[in-house]
Amino acid sequence: MTESPRRASLRRILLKYFIQGMLYITPVAITIYALVISFDFLDQLVAANLGKIIGIRIPGLGIITIVMFVTLIGFLGSTFVFQPIMRYFDRAISKAPLIKIIYSSVKDLLLAFMGNQKKFTEPVIVNFGPAMEMERLGFLTQKDVNILGLDEDKVSVYFPASYSVMGEVIIVPRKNVRSLSIPPADVMKFIVSGGVTRVHNTDEIHSGGDTRTP
Repeated sequence: MTESPRRASLRRILLKYFIQGMLYITPVAITIYALVISFDFLDQLVAANLGKIIGIRIPGLGIITIVMFVTLIGFLGSTFVFQPIMRYFDRAISKAPLIKIIYSSVKDLLLAFMGNQKKFTEPVIVNFGPAMEMERLGFLTQKDVNILGLDEDKVSVYFPASYSVMGEVIIVPRKNVRSLSIPPADVMKFIVSGGVTRVHNTDEIHSGGDTRTP
């Protein structure tokens, strides 16, 4: 029996709305799920020990304790009394070979995203030469790589990976790098999403203008 055109049209409309609803709900659901799992893990980790001390288990107490502790450390770290202690701690860590690598890498990464001197604030597009006919989006991290024994016409660019927290650093000729007048957050979302996220000025990604890195 042949399906009537009206019923087929209704089915297509319902399917379209269902897919659109999935596009709205799925990112929100995954984000909430990840937050709930993370908070629940931290809450259980801390609340279990606190429950033994105070003799009662209070849901959410672990998260509140962690937030208060981190805020207190941040406050103390901004005082003149605590700063020498942190410098001494950094020097002590720098003498431990393996621990130094992990500690300094994590610290530099956090400072790059959340510190006063953020690193991923200059999005660029890099041309890898006419032979390859390929360009990549990234973030300029170092304008001077002389410490690596390289020429002054080289810079370091960090290229985030799509659908991943990883990336790679590539040393490229300065002349092949063009700055983008696009918010860094939009460029990061565009890269991480595999290019499916829309940015405020997509034409700038393709043209790059005539802006070169200094």
